[in-house]
Amino acid sequence: MKKTYKIEVDCANCADKMEQAAKKTPGVKEASVNFMMLKMKVEFEEGADVQAVMEEVRKNCKKVEDDCEVFL
Repeated sequence: MKKTYKIEVDCANCADKMEQAAKKTPGVKEASVNFMMLKMKVEFEEGADVQAVMEEVRKNCKKVEDDCEVFL
């Protein structure tokens, strides 16, 4: 399953950090961040609990860029 989320981030470098953090989150098959559109596309592993995985993605993104936001 793929879903798109609105994000808030200040710079392209920070967006790249968010993308890398999301990709490393268990349950995420693939993730990409579009800085210009302020969107994050996430493809989930088969059978993953989407809400729980996205809570972890948000936490992991905040670890690398504390002033970013992922709107769930």
